[in-house]
Amino acid sequence: MSKNMAQVHSSFSDEAFTMASSLPKSQTTRLYKVWKGNNKFLCGGRVVFGPDAGSLFLTSFLIGCPAIMFCVKMLFMIRKDDPLFSYPVLSVGVILTVLDFVFLFLTSGRDPGIIPRNSHLPDSDEPFDMTTPSMEWVNNKSLNVKLPRTKDVLVNGHTIKVKFCDTCLLYRPPRASHCSICNNCVQRFDHHCPWVGQCIGLRNYPFFICFISSSTVLCIYVFVFSWINILRQKGSFWSAMSHDVLSVCLIVYCFIAVWFVGGLTVFHLYLISTNQTTYENFRYRYDKKENPFNTGVLKNVKELFFAKIPPSMVNFREWVTEEDYSVRSDTSEFNGGFMSSKGKFDIEMGKLSKDGEIRLPSILQNLDYSGIDDNLKKGGNGAPFDPFFLPTTDQVSKNSPRCSTDKRYQ
Repeated sequence: MSKNMAQVHSSFSDEAFTMASSLPKSQTTRLYKVWKGNNKFLCGGRVVFGPDAGSLFLTSFLIGCPAIMFCVKMLFMIRKDDPLFSYPVLSVGVILTVLDFVFLFLTSGRDPGIIPRNSHLPDSDEPFDMTTPSMEWVNNKSLNVKLPRTKDVLVNGHTIKVKFCDTCLLYRPPRASHCSICNNCVQRFDHHCPWVGQCIGLRNYPFFICFISSSTVLCIYVFVFSWINILRQKGSFWSAMSHDVLSVCLIVYCFIAVWFVGGLTVFHLYLISTNQTTYENFRYRYDKKENPFNTGVLKNVKELFFAKIPPSMVNFREWVTEEDYSVRSDTSEFNGGFMSSKGKFDIEMGKLSKDGEIRLPSILQNLDYSGIDDNLKKGGNGAPFDPFFLPTTDQVSKNSPRCSTDKRYQ
């Protein structure tokens, strides 16, 4: 008897092992491959660009083309002119150009301070009250949670409001904002710069300041020494300009460019001295009320240039389960979406659009309904299918094998 039981147990274990091994294994992948933001990644997730990173080619051309032409001109002037003048000018021009490109790519290819998304709604200690019209509420699976759109946070003795992000399912930290282009919440969000193709935030703002400052210095440098090259030539002034067309083109180009990058540099120096961001300056207008982050010019400058840059909050190279990440991201559409108390949401009916029409949820929009016809709505005996039909007791007795009068089941 024990031998038979052992054989049965062994057979059952083998079948269980076979079934377990036949189940599809969850695939793991790097986080940057399934990241829900609009970023572009290089070098296995080590380099993070914005969605419009292609603008780097235009920016590099606008910076590099005049700078390289100036350096090449100075290189040819070494043989014809005084080397003691041409060598230093060429060396400084090359250094400024290289620094400008280094700061450009440090600004563009760096995590600006992306805040990791939540996979579920934050907990709320407040009791659920569906009758409050001014509050927005969330329909969660396990419990009803009322989350306010904003929360009050104390910063340097001042009360400021932080907003809830429907996309990232989190309360944004002070000075953070959600970039609609990159689709990420960014720490100390300043703006999204189309010239570098990246958000400007906490982790790359110092490099952005160095980039626009070095661009301004490079423009002024090329502008000044292009004039000097013309004035050093023999003959009349107009004759020198006609023989040195390249210097004239560089003078005109740098004169136009310096108004843009120079004005941008001056504006950001003002923001640094008052400890503001571009977003705050255009949105809140601190000149009408006190800035809670302003601690004085010296401390503001020290905070920006001498403070340690914090590490990235997102490890884009970590291994994640692809199925689990996709499920958590997709379910946020139903479990994490905000709904006002005036409207209702039903996963079967979909969402109500602004014009009042019912819109199917995304999980039902991609289904193929072409194979459904009227024949599927009929039963096996050709009788029409009626969803409200309930069989009687006699009909159940005739069709059920256990209740049949057949002697084989008695």
